[in-house]
Amino acid sequence: MTSASTTRRALAIAAGAAAAALALAGCTTGGSTGGGDWDGTILVGTTDKVTTLDPAGSYDNGSLTVQTQVFPYLVNTDYNSTEVVPDLAETAEFTSPTEYTVTLPAGLKWANGHDLTSSDVKFSFDRNIAIADPNGASSLLYNLDSVETPDDTTVVFHLKTENDQIFPLILTSFPGAIVDEEVFSADAVTPDEDIVAANAFGGPYMITSYDFNNTIQYEPNPNYAGLLPAAENKTVIQTVFADSSNLKLAVQEGDIDVAYRSLSPTDLDDLAGNSDVQVIDGPGGEIRYMVFNFDTMPFGAKTAEADPAKAQAVRQAMAALLDRQAIADQVYKGTYTPLFSVVPDGFFGATQPFLDKYGDGSGGPDADQAAKILADAGIQTPVSLSIQYNSDDHYGPSSGDEYAMVKDQLEADGLFTVDLQSTEWVQYSKDRTTDVYPIYQLGWFPDYSDADNYLSPFFQEDNFLGNHFSDAEVQDLIRQQAVETDESARQAEIEQIQDRMSDLISTLPLLQGAQVAVAGADVNGVVLDASFKFRYAPVVKG
Repeated sequence: MTSASTTRRALAIAAGAAAAALALAGCTTGGSTGGGDWDGTILVGTTDKVTTLDPAGSYDNGSLTVQTQVFPYLVNTDYNSTEVVPDLAETAEFTSPTEYTVTLPAGLKWANGHDLTSSDVKFSFDRNIAIADPNGASSLLYNLDSVETPDDTTVVFHLKTENDQIFPLILTSFPGAIVDEEVFSADAVTPDEDIVAANAFGGPYMITSYDFNNTIQYEPNPNYAGLLPAAENKTVIQTVFADSSNLKLAVQEGDIDVAYRSLSPTDLDDLAGNSDVQVIDGPGGEIRYMVFNFDTMPFGAKTAEADPAKAQAVRQAMAALLDRQAIADQVYKGTYTPLFSVVPDGFFGATQPFLDKYGDGSGGPDADQAAKILADAGIQTPVSLSIQYNSDDHYGPSSGDEYAMVKDQLEADGLFTVDLQSTEWVQYSKDRTTDVYPIYQLGWFPDYSDADNYLSPFFQEDNFLGNHFSDAEVQDLIRQQAVETDESARQAEIEQIQDRMSDLISTLPLLQGAQVAVAGADVNGVVLDASFKFRYAPVVKG
């Protein structure tokens, strides 16, 4: 062990890493893939927390980053590509308009030596739908009717409707992760410690040490047989930092090799001028938005003054008062841009209906319009709003400033009074699906590069938001565009959905941003592409 690696390890511990995990890293052997005296260890820092390792119980970026490293997927996208191609599978294709057939290689093994067969695949999808965890992504499997396994290497997905253009993309995302049926529960989310203890991994890496939301140590999985090349490093240690300021300091001082999510705009601007690090940008797709609980928001279905027309007027009046550009400029220093639709700019079919319908027509607020909307609905002002945001750095260190500006903008003309509250992510992710928050903050990091990923998860009747939104017209349109083979017809359907959602406002779009990572100047292989997954395997030093 060199003195340099000893120093790095000690500093990582000071930043919040678990001593046991880091001690294990000190025992690794192996040469220097990247040259110099590099021992093969990569240190990654993040403020993203994990909800659960189990793919059936999570739908957040922190969990997905881990799952991407350790679970296999039937199909995936290669680096710097959006084309869906076989990953664990040998072949994957539609064999009829309602059948998607996957063949697996013979002899696949999990890291623990268990056989990996078609039975594991069927088990993974069946359990995801059966568990239907409110924090999971089972809602994406809305078009899956059943899974058939004619033999150990063949899987047939039977779909409810024909010509589903989205299903292969869904298989690359959260519900597409395959799990070991000898380890995971068929009807409940499996505890993290049970997964790690059983070494139930089939992706590029195994987890060899796990301290929940502190550190994770990964080592290459010798049984991995997927699309991506074998890991070019020998050990990866992922550390969760309590706040972004410590994360920034760690990457600046070389105590970690890569910082991925989330640094403040000020920190990124400062680091951009530091020759010891590199700021790496990826394609946009991240959005920030507010969610309305249709049961508990003002005039919601389960409130004493339940009135759907008045509830809609409240949402529309809020939309008329927001100044997104001011938030983007003053809080995020231009690293985010205003978002005027549920589908962000740059994606197929994206429009800007919120820009046309609310505010001054140029993106600014219009208090007269907001007052008229409320008055026409017979609503006395001020209306009391309870808005919740995430208090730790799950959505970056500027959430407090962002929502302070939202509060000021909503209250400026006396139409609303805002009770602003905050909660840490682990509790927040539980509370938001149990009707605790009438209005609350969320962010979104896409699972796949298509407009559908901003529609199906949000606005299907059984959506991951759990906000009691349901609209038959929107649901029909979402399902139509997913199976539409004519590009112009599909674009028109996506535009219709955006227009209707700008009237109904289940979610209120605020800002759009890009992917950003910061790495040491001697680090190579950080790929931020349109898969929107950060994959550790190619990262090296030297």
